Amino acid sequence: MLITLCYLYLWARWGARPTRVIRRTVRRLHRTRCSFTFCSSGGVGKPGPGALAITEDRVCLRMGNRVFFTDESQSIDDLNKWALLLVSPFIYPGDILEAEHIAFVIESILLRSQNLPAPFFPSETIVKWSDCCLPLACRPGEPYKLFAEASIDNFSKLGIAFMENRLQMDNGMVPQKIVSVHLQDSVLKELQQLTVSKITEVEEFKIKPEMIEPLIDRNDQKVQNEEYNQKKGSACQEEPTNASEKGAEFDEYHHLHLSSCHECLELESSTIESVRFASAEDIPDLPYDFSSSQEGSVDTTCQTVQNIPGKPPNILLFVGSDCQKVQQRFQQLHSILMDCLDTDCYIIYHLKEKNVLSDPWVHNCLLLIIATEEPISEAVYQKFMVYLSQGGKVLGLSSSFTFGGLQLKSKEELKKSIQTLVFSKADDSEMKLNVVTSGILFEEGTGELPSHPGKLKGYLENLDRDRMIVHLPFGTNGGEAILCQVHLEMSPNTLIETQDAFNLLKSSNFMRFEVLKEILTVLGLSCELKKIPPLTPLYLLTADEEVRISFMQWLTRNVGPEGVMKFRKLTLKFVSSYKPELEVTPSHMPVITATEDFAPEHFNLEIYQKNLHTKQLGKIILFAEVTSSTMNLLDGLMFEVPPDLGLVAIAAQQTQGKGRDGNVWLSPIGCSLSTLHLQIPLYSHLGQRIPFVQHLMSLAVVQAVRSIPEYEDINLRVKWPNDIYYSDQMKLGGVLVNSTLMGTTFHILIGCGINVNNSNPTICINDLIIEYNKKYNKNLSLLHVDYLVARTITVLESLIDAFQDKGPNAILPLYYKYWIHSGQQVHLGKDEGPLVWIVGIDDSGFLQVHQEGGDVMTVHPDGNSFDMLKNLIIPKN
Repeated sequence: MLITLCYLYLWARWGARPTRVIRRTVRRLHRTRCSFTFCSSGGVGKPGPGALAITEDRVCLRMGNRVFFTDESQSIDDLNKWALLLVSPFIYPGDILEAEHIAFVIESILLRSQNLPAPFFPSETIVKWSDCCLPLACRPGEPYKLFAEASIDNFSKLGIAFMENRLQMDNGMVPQKIVSVHLQDSVLKELQQLTVSKITEVEEFKIKPEMIEPLIDRNDQKVQNEEYNQKKGSACQEEPTNASEKGAEFDEYHHLHLSSCHECLELESSTIESVRFASAEDIPDLPYDFSSSQEGSVDTTCQTVQNIPGKPPNILLFVGSDCQKVQQRFQQLHSILMDCLDTDCYIIYHLKEKNVLSDPWVHNCLLLIIATEEPISEAVYQKFMVYLSQGGKVLGLSSSFTFGGLQLKSKEELKKSIQTLVFSKADDSEMKLNVVTSGILFEEGTGELPSHPGKLKGYLENLDRDRMIVHLPFGTNGGEAILCQVHLEMSPNTLIETQDAFNLLKSSNFMRFEVLKEILTVLGLSCELKKIPPLTPLYLLTADEEVRISFMQWLTRNVGPEGVMKFRKLTLKFVSSYKPELEVTPSHMPVITATEDFAPEHFNLEIYQKNLHTKQLGKIILFAEVTSSTMNLLDGLMFEVPPDLGLVAIAAQQTQGKGRDGNVWLSPIGCSLSTLHLQIPLYSHLGQRIPFVQHLMSLAVVQAVRSIPEYEDINLRVKWPNDIYYSDQMKLGGVLVNSTLMGTTFHILIGCGINVNNSNPTICINDLIIEYNKKYNKNLSLLHVDYLVARTITVLESLIDAFQDKGPNAILPLYYKYWIHSGQQVHLGKDEGPLVWIVGIDDSGFLQVHQEGGDVMTVHPDGNSFDMLKNLIIPKN
């Protein structure tokens, strides 16, 4: 045996391919019941602390700092300290470890950039460990250990990828060691019993091939894509097609794994908890929170995914304690900022004093604006400094906030007086303007100011050249603050009463905006202004002629005089054709029923019809080029339409997207915007677990893309509870769920917004496709919004059918395959709270976590506005 190993080692060193060496060696070692290890360590074979005692005669292969070697027999005889993976519906008695399979433990650590090894081989092929094995149990800690099994070929594939440094683990994890182990018979039997007791037998769910026609016929689509490409730019290609012409079949399920995971709208815990047996009056509107992924204007060339911003585009305004004038001051600031900023790129929120210490805003804030002259409490001040230290950007407007060696000095004669400000721009040019001063100026104190101040500064044109604007860097993470003691944030009519003074300030009003825009631009924001488009009428579209006939017959029987249907929030007026004098407002919408001349710029009905393959969902379409909110369009109408006529509202652009706790969703051209109506019986699998609706919809979006042939590796992921992410780095969209119980039927509206072809302010799906094409020399076509909406609805109906048939276990394997939380840790309660590992979701859709040395627990969100994974709490019994 030793001679064979030495021969193999020498053979490898003299030019044999490492892959062949590993495959053959693994097969031989497996027959001998010998243990073997892949290890990453600079200390292998060397003396010293932490070194592995490996002699050269045990080494099979060495590549850089990675070693494949034989080991003493390793066994697992106690699973008490391991957390059994809770949902594995494809594991049956006798299947836990087949004869030709290898059991092994893989150890990984959280990603730390300074410890990340450089690739030994330049390779385009990333191997996702979960695609090669079936996890059985995990042991949280450092290192994080996962017990799994794989076939000999798949285990060899893992080993080869590990040695070549192209084995991809879970979010933030780096593989360090793979050790084959032997299971004692008693442990194997115990594991089987534990597994079988925790799962329900579930058939493998798969979309039937006949449900999906070829995605788009190339001949039928050629003219459409030529027109589309002219509108969208040369980067936008035709819709993906199935070369086999047998229909696009969805991926078969793999075994459940804590998988290859790398993640609008979040469901409040109060809604989740009340939804099972609530009345229509009890069920609140579910929140629509796209706070972390606001959509920007369409970029017709589709940018690539190279410089992904680290934070969502949220601007927070802190205007002091909760007093009468606070809301008025917030509205004034909000108004002037909306006149300066690109409204497609940012969302402005009121950061109230009570939320500074409780909400996880620090991680979700692009710019903090402090605009209060009141003293700031020590606790709030320290939170602001934490934000700065983590690379935050701060704009102080006539506020008491300062730091370091900068102090405030009061000068009574300057209080609310008109002065000339000399402002130095980033390019060192100067501009002068008339401003109203706060009566405070900046001066150096006893502390140290930065040796390299920022680009901007401003002083008064007086003898003392009083400093009014300072620009200061902070810390080593890119934090910076621009502090201002002139009233740039307030219009002349709110500051001065006399006509002469008003005229003096009015003459500088344009320059006041220019100074504010310069400040915002230096802080990294875009000040390109865009005009909000006017609302357009709705068009009544259908999936086929038979559905159209049925709907028009129903409409004839139910419509009021002059074609009007009135609901609580909206009045719909059905007319055969559009006339310019028709009123179009958020509460009064004309609906055009004749579609012969329907030719919208951003929606292709034929593409939608060809890719919608449902029994019910999405058959009746209300489409608008521009509307206030797709969620409002179906509110009311959904209670009247027969259940077999599924409603969906689709818009090319949305101006007033809803948000949880006041959050909003901006939606420019290129974003997929839809609201779908579902009817779910209360006494059904899904009716008893309504929170799963959000999981199903977010999963449907990801599966709709990744089940397209050749699109399997487009790295879309699901973040609990209902976000769609690129890898684990940036939000692409999310889901809103509003539910109302009428009798024994839930009427559910699912709002969904996804960045498809709009690169700003974050990234979009087509960005990912373009980057994938460049990286792997592919030619995958870009996606159209109409295509994705139809395909998502088709997948959703199939997921719902499977859930109604078998319950959660019917969809959880696929959900876990695409979610980002495998091996992820979170703090409970607050940043300093106990650290736990996310292990799954429970039967009601809540997260389950495991604390080392403790039990698996279910946790609930505390209802904060920014991130459901922050401030998780353990509910009281």
